[in-house]
Amino acid sequence: MFGGKKPGIARIETLIGRNTTVEGNVKFTGGLHVDGCIKGNVIGEKGSTSVLTLSENGRIEGEVRVPHIILNGSVKGDVHAMDRIELASKAMVAGDVYYELIEMAIGASVNGSLVHVADKKKPSVVKNADSNSVNNSGKSVHTPVTQQDKPKIASNS
Repeated sequence: MFGGKKPGIARIETLIGRNTTVEGNVKFTGGLHVDGCIKGNVIGEKGSTSVLTLSENGRIEGEVRVPHIILNGSVKGDVHAMDRIELASKAMVAGDVYYELIEMAIGASVNGSLVHVADKKKPSVVKNADSNSVNNSGKSVHTPVTQQDKPKIASNS
């Protein structure tokens, strides 16, 4: 489940050691493994295969924005995983977690909200009172409205 090699994910190129504290923002591409402490934001290149691995000894005090995240340490700040996030058993997040795909082990904790961010290629939820609506691809969708209706998923057909 955790620590296995995932296809299309960058190999670890940068290591922040256990006895190291970095003060300031960290921007990176490729793989970053943190055993120490970062006091600042951690930002991986958007649209890349950048991966952040935070060990159980690792700590981040700031916002995290990385496509692929594997957490087993603590983060004090919001976490934005543009692709996927894995929360291992010792992961602790004091902030909101924004994700497209999440994997969470027993013992992981989030003191904040879990917010699913849908992929733009997937169907969107239609929340209009009109009987004719347009989904995010620009195609018309006919959704008859009754008082018992809940929001419908628009299809691309």
